[in-house]
Formats: sequence, structure tokens, C-alpha cells
Amino acid sequence: MLALAAAWLGIDGTGGTDDGTDGNGNGANGHNAKGNDGNRSNGGGNGNRSNGDNDGGESTGNADGTRLCPIDTLPPQTDDVVDRILTNQDHIHSAHDGKHFGNYEGVLPKQHGSYYREYTVDTPGLNHRGARRIVVGGGTEDDPDVWYYTDDHFESFCEIPDAED
Repeated sequence: MLALAAAWLGIDGTGGTDDGTDGNGNGANGHNAKGNDGNRSNGGGNGNRSNGDNDGGESTGNADGTRLCPIDTLPPQTDDVVDRILTNQDHIHSAHDGKHFGNYEGVLPKQHGSYYREYTVDTPGLNHRGARRIVVGGGTEDDPDVWYYTDDHFESFCEIPDAED
């Protein structure tokens, strides 16, 4: 019975749907801020770059095991969001962006309740916010201490080491 339900829902046991996406048109990735099993690309290696350059060129990670995704491995829409954060500009999705991110999934390192903030990274072709986000933590509104990216709506993250470069 469970196998039938799993098949009906498109669950293949690897965390993605039958077509290799997360159900939102993004590549399923299976990596999170706590580590990586090495079988798929990180949150930045989803093939969403419009110029085709995004081939999962992520780094292995930093000392705490967090996967790294340099800004040039992320979708090009990420650059606009980073610029808006760093220059304290209005955000396209201002009703949601810059607001508290609770880390209820527990994927990011545990911090006090107001530490993390989320921002929408637009997905071309969607008429809603989609699954892609930048989550920042600590610091100030225009100078966060840490930067993370997710393309699967908070199921997994990679750390953006060069967002402020």
C-alpha cells in the first residue's frame, strides 16, 4: 500500500520526483547545510542558470561541513537579491522579504529566534514566489554575517561564501 502511495505521489526514494525535480521545476538536490552525500549537486547546482554555465561547480565545504556555493554557481537572479540586501533597497516581494526565518526545519545552525531573515530569488516563468530563497543571518539588514541559498524551499541549503565580494 505504501509503495502504491509513493508511486502515485512520485516519490522515488531519493528525495525527488520522477523527473528529477523538486515539484517546483527546480533540480532536486538532497544537500543541506549539515553536509552532503556526494550523489547530487548542491543547492546551486540545479541547472537553472540561463546561460547553461551552472554545472554544479560547488566547493566541498568549510570546516563545519556546510556545503559552499559561490555566487557564480547560483541562478543569475540571485545577484539582484544580493545587491538589494547589501544596498538596503526595497525588495520585489517586500511583503515577505527581509522577514524572520524561523529555521523550523532545523537544517541551518541553531540560533536565537530573530537571527535569520529570508529573501525570494525569482524563478523565471513562475507567477508565484517559487522555492528559491536566500537566507541571511546575524549582522545588520545590509551587512549580514552569514548567507545561505536554497532551491527547494528550505529542505537543504548551501552557504554563499562570496556574497559580499
